Amino acid sequence: MDMSYFDAMEAKIPHGKIRTRFAPSPTGYMHVGNLRTALYTWLIARNGGGTFILRIEDTDQGRLVEGATDVIYRTLAECGLTHDEGPDVGGPVAPYIQSERRDTYGKYARLLVEKGHAYYCFCEKTESGEDSGDFHRAADPCRSLSPGEAQARADAGEPYVIRQKIPESGTTTFHDAIFGDITVDNSTLDDQVLLKRDGLPTYNFANVIDDHLMGITHVVRGSEYLSSAPKYNLLYEGFGWEVPTYVHCSPVMRDQHNKMSKRHGDPSYEDLKEQGYLTEAILNYVALLGWSPRGEQAEREVFSLSELAQAFDIEGISKSPAIFDLEKLTHFNALYLRAMTPEAFHAVAEPCIRQTVKNPALDTRAIAALLQARCERLTEIPEKVAFFEALPPYEKDLFTNRKSRTSEEVSRRMLESVVPALEELSDWTQESIHDCLVHLAEKLEVKNATLMWPVRIAAAGQAVTPGGAVEICRILGREECLWRLRLGLEMLSV
Repeated sequence: MDMSYFDAMEAKIPHGKIRTRFAPSPTGYMHVGNLRTALYTWLIARNGGGTFILRIEDTDQGRLVEGATDVIYRTLAECGLTHDEGPDVGGPVAPYIQSERRDTYGKYARLLVEKGHAYYCFCEKTESGEDSGDFHRAADPCRSLSPGEAQARADAGEPYVIRQKIPESGTTTFHDAIFGDITVDNSTLDDQVLLKRDGLPTYNFANVIDDHLMGITHVVRGSEYLSSAPKYNLLYEGFGWEVPTYVHCSPVMRDQHNKMSKRHGDPSYEDLKEQGYLTEAILNYVALLGWSPRGEQAEREVFSLSELAQAFDIEGISKSPAIFDLEKLTHFNALYLRAMTPEAFHAVAEPCIRQTVKNPALDTRAIAALLQARCERLTEIPEKVAFFEALPPYEKDLFTNRKSRTSEEVSRRMLESVVPALEELSDWTQESIHDCLVHLAEKLEVKNATLMWPVRIAAAGQAVTPGGAVEICRILGREECLWRLRLGLEMLSV
């Protein structure tokens, strides 16, 4: 076989620094485990001053979903996981879409046949049968065909696949950065298909070829691929290539017994965004699903993406499965919301406020200021602030509150004094409303809470509100506020 093509491909491979890749299949959405793989892969590259590559693995044509590639690009961009090489930005080892590398895989499959580590198989076997474990390597008559006979049948147009020729005896040992050295008996490994009848590679073959030709130094993937790693090793050895560092991450679980799965309703990244979680909080939480900082950072939980890149190391990745806890994510999200500047919080909160507060006269910045310390997810906002747009129906028993020492009678007396006092205010500012109500409580010889409770109930029509009576009155404006207080007084006077 003429080796000039292979020599030219070897010459393109970058060397000298860490190179990692995120290689998703465009199947429709970015689940949490996939996002974690992308994040860890990016962090390893950034921590080591290396290169992060995006590669689209679309060889399984039956699973492709229209628009799924756009979801991948959009998610990575939103998360700040910028790639240095990929289909949209190019790079020295393009193309970065597997279906565009089709001819490459065929050449390398035939090279492996020539090296004696693969063979042409003309048998009628289904891939589903092999997946179920029904395939027995020893029973395959094509394995023992002479190279000349096999080539002649292939040249004659007889359909074939190319299979890996696993050694019949002995063991294969591979090293994983998380799980250490693992040894398996070769007798337990099947002669997996490398090149299918349609000329497209299987996932297991394509990713080995691409990882080598793209100079990938660290391969990050789920621990479900541990069982395939011995066959990957044998492929690398068959070609005479250096084996990359394997980093197999344990799964993200819904509970002690079940992996997260879209089929079971577990959320994807986009679902979590729709549920009101910030990208930064999602990334921070996902980073800690199976990884812990070490040394001086050991007790720390909150990290920005750049801080994660500085702190991340492979040794901190755990062998144990991680359980996805939505309550813990909610805790992280609340921390992030409260740490934002008022301007940044308003920017993310305003669209949610405007879902229910349509009146342009109502100040969304003032409303956002009430919410920031009282909000855990953005999706809570529309319901929390709907009362600003329209007074909800409520029962007058809300005016009774033991803690504030109010009854319906006490609340009626408070509002009888509050309404005329607020009517006389020359300025409708937070300070003037506050001073007016506090002085009135002092004059009536009641605690502030006793006066403020009925004002808030009448103004908002609900017991739980973001902000207190003073803030609500100010935001509503003089006319709307007084109309609502008079309505409450009328209810209590019946």
